Amino acid sequence: MQSQNRMFDDLVKMMNGVAGTMAGVGREAESSMREKMREWVGGMDFVARDEFEAVKAMAIAAREENEALKARIEALEATASPAAAKPKAAPKPRKGANP
Repeated sequence: MQSQNRMFDDLVKMMNGVAGTMAGVGREAESSMREKMREWVGGMDFVARDEFEAVKAMAIAAREENEALKARIEALEATASPAAAKPKAAPKPRKGANP
């Protein structure tokens, strides 16, 4: 019985060693894959989150300014005289004139 226990002990030690080695290989593969993905994504033209948020804030500010200017133009047009607001008609060509 003593010899079987040693054989099982050796088998268990070997399996523990294999399990530890496989765990290390898995961590190494994960690390390598993560690094490759960083390189791949870094080579593309993605925008960082903080840059995106800055441009988004600029767009919102521009849109609000545009709306304010539009309201101001409408108010100015409403206060302008009706004759000045109407466009002048194009003169009609004369019947006897040759171009």
